[in-house]
Amino acid sequence: MPTRSTSRADTADGVGPPPPLTPKARRIAAAYLQRILTARVYDVARETALEPARALSRRLGNHVLLKREDQQPVFSFKLRGAYNKMARLDAQALARGVICASAGNHAQGVALAARRLSCRAVVVMPVTTPKLKVDAVHALGGEVVLQGDSYSDAYAHALQLQAKQRLTFVHPFDDPDVIAGQGTVGMEILRQHQGALDAVFVAIGGGGLAAGVAAYVKALRPEVKVIGVQTVDSDAMIRSVRGGRRVVLGDVGLFSDGTAVKQVGGETYRIVRELVDDFVAVDTDAACAAIKDVFQDTRSVLEPAGAIAVAAIKQYAEAHKLKGRTFVAVTSGANMNFDRLRFVAERAEVGEHREALFAITVPEERGSFRRFCELIGPRSVTEFNYRISDERVAHLFVGLTISRRDEAGRIARHFDRHGFATVNLTDDELAKEHVRHMVGGRSELARDERLFRFEFPERPGALMRFLAAMHPGWNISLFHYRNQGADSGRVLVGLQVPAADDRAFAGFLRTLAYPFVEETDNPVYRLFLR
Repeated sequence: MPTRSTSRADTADGVGPPPPLTPKARRIAAAYLQRILTARVYDVARETALEPARALSRRLGNHVLLKREDQQPVFSFKLRGAYNKMARLDAQALARGVICASAGNHAQGVALAARRLSCRAVVVMPVTTPKLKVDAVHALGGEVVLQGDSYSDAYAHALQLQAKQRLTFVHPFDDPDVIAGQGTVGMEILRQHQGALDAVFVAIGGGGLAAGVAAYVKALRPEVKVIGVQTVDSDAMIRSVRGGRRVVLGDVGLFSDGTAVKQVGGETYRIVRELVDDFVAVDTDAACAAIKDVFQDTRSVLEPAGAIAVAAIKQYAEAHKLKGRTFVAVTSGANMNFDRLRFVAERAEVGEHREALFAITVPEERGSFRRFCELIGPRSVTEFNYRISDERVAHLFVGLTISRRDEAGRIARHFDRHGFATVNLTDDELAKEHVRHMVGGRSELARDERLFRFEFPERPGALMRFLAAMHPGWNISLFHYRNQGADSGRVLVGLQVPAADDRAFAGFLRTLAYPFVEETDNPVYRLFLR
């Protein structure tokens, strides 16, 4: 059985300087240095800003710089490599046209380069590609063919079309000219920041950007670490380097579609395993939190693949307890589908360790709901779901703000000690993705129920004040609240009010001083909740 060879990542400790380059690594870096220095990218690409992420830097206690490749004309670094490859084709090849396979960003780079060079561009994209990226390629003059569920599927189809139509294939990552074009990102980083620099974090799909950046950085400043970043469900490069050979993933996660690659390139693997010092794998929640971090510092919205380098800095600094370091994250793309923003906003709080989710069991008796709310104290509530369903116990789905991940466990134990059985759902994918939106339904126990929508000023403690105003004479049979960050909080409440109490209940509503709308006769309520 072959022995596993060693890579630079095997010797990384996250704290000390990187190990010296091997002779082989020095040769690779030197060969690519000349290619990068002579790369033709600036006919279409621009030198993007390297700017501080001030709020994130203060929070982490490290100096974080963002290499803003989201500022390119196609909102991604991919333009660099595509143009460098195509600008070097001879006249006959350009006359026949080019073809590529891409999840979107490389496609836009090829389409824009083709428009600049006045040649035909056929672009094969997975059917899962966000519509925003498909439309962008069309707008740039590219001929789009949708095929397969991943980049690898699109790639296989593109090779068939290439052979039939005698087109030149422009690979998104596994081509020396493409790698050299992406390497100009590293060239700009070192030119723009000549002071102390501990590490550059680079997203990896097929590996073209990481290979190019690592080659340039290691050729000129080998003391600077280059750290590759992948998502936990699309980690082909990490597995390949650690396993000593290129692997093929059976499936890849598609949230970070720009890095969803089943197999990395042969040339990119050769470079990355020799020159990249370490790797970080981040999950979906961490990517969402990083999108929010960058937005707060720049007011720009990155796509998931564009933000994972930022997520990795946070994870790396926390894991190794690093302070006072200088890190660069390449924000590699901003082709975000607007439809994803709701999901990103929902998951960012958990990814930033700012929200904890719990399933709480309380006795189904008068006063228990309020007793539980008193245990929450001044902590802000992000979500509160409840539907009466059992005569003995009630099950609540509750979200609370936290400042550290370990707070979730302490809060759960606090509720348990006071007689409320609690399950910590903060890391439960089913709860985060589905169940939080499904709590509710019809109930045979919801007799005499009346349904109301209330509004109240959204500020810390406002929900608790609202609950304190609820009259103890009528049972709460349904409750839903979600903090949406708006000026007004909105609560849906079901109250069991016998017909004999109608007059007293009307007086109670007048004393609440909260705007409300009764929804008892709403057909949606009667179809799904009554």
